Amino acid sequence: MPPKLCALCSTARAIIRRPKTGQQICKDCFFWVFETEIHNTITHAQLFRPGDRVAIGASGGKDSTVLAYIMKTLNDRYQYGLELFLLSIDEGIKGYRDDSLETVKRNEVQYGLPLKILSYDELYGWTMDRIVEKVGRKNNCTFCGVFRRQALDRGAASLGVDHIVTGHNADDIAETVLMNIMRGDIARLGRCTQICTQGEDTIRRSKPFKYAYEKEIVMYAYFKKLDYFSTECIYSPDAYRGHARAFLKDLEAARPSAIIDIIHSGEAFEVADEVKKKLPRLCKRCGYIASNDLCKACTLLEGLERGAPSLGIKDRTRASAEDLPDHFRTIPQFHMPDTSQHKTVAPSTTPLTSDTLATTATSPS
Repeated sequence: MPPKLCALCSTARAIIRRPKTGQQICKDCFFWVFETEIHNTITHAQLFRPGDRVAIGASGGKDSTVLAYIMKTLNDRYQYGLELFLLSIDEGIKGYRDDSLETVKRNEVQYGLPLKILSYDELYGWTMDRIVEKVGRKNNCTFCGVFRRQALDRGAASLGVDHIVTGHNADDIAETVLMNIMRGDIARLGRCTQICTQGEDTIRRSKPFKYAYEKEIVMYAYFKKLDYFSTECIYSPDAYRGHARAFLKDLEAARPSAIIDIIHSGEAFEVADEVKKKLPRLCKRCGYIASNDLCKACTLLEGLERGAPSLGIKDRTRASAEDLPDHFRTIPQFHMPDTSQHKTVAPSTTPLTSDTLATTATSPS
């Protein structure tokens, strides 16, 4: 039996079956369609403007490594006019993050992108290893998620960037939709499926991989022979997200479109006014965006400093902006960056769309 030809170019041998569509295609066509889909996502959502300084959240894992490679590739191919940076957060997890950061440092050289590393220890005075010693493994991901989000904003502010991009893929977003439904947190459904979010006092953040399947990201990294760190966080197996992930994998096995279907369902939710979250304000202690007097990071950090870490998880409304003892560690004041002085390309008021970009790129077939 002759080899099956690529469904797209009809010349090369098909060696890949796309999990997302079921198409059997050759390696070169897979690279092209995967990159083009990300480009179309970026231009359709008008994520960037020429001259933007963009920080790529880089953990050394497959998603962020592929994101860094793709962003550099598309920026060069379609002349986005972006200034790209790698931004890594060191949570302080021995045997995991210290090793993965070595991968990020190699990516810095491989892709020729400047790298900024900000650690929990530097910002909060605590590492995740120390936090887990205090709280155990039941709620450690709550601390890590809250601290990492603010650390990304603070690292980006120090770089003077306009925009943060993260490697959250379609599987991640579908898992988040399921988690919010299972926890009854319907108010978050309106935000968790947004490709781009920005508050008045936070840096613009987006997910170019919103519609990219995790399996295809892994295939892309494998066939491109990208340098990434593949070990899972030693604390994540106990995370609540794991239950949503296992459920989603079962759904995907029965119906591959389930991932995108769940995302579209989340996008279609209309949340009643009475269940919407309170309007955000600024933390009275550190100046970061918050929904109460103190932001969640300050609340959690105060709990750690007081030796009662569970207080910040169980009842954040008890926290107040009262003065703390001098020996307590607090988070430095947050200030939005002034990006105007860093511009190397005159910023455009016109977002990047398929109509405004150069059309010199051609298909490999």
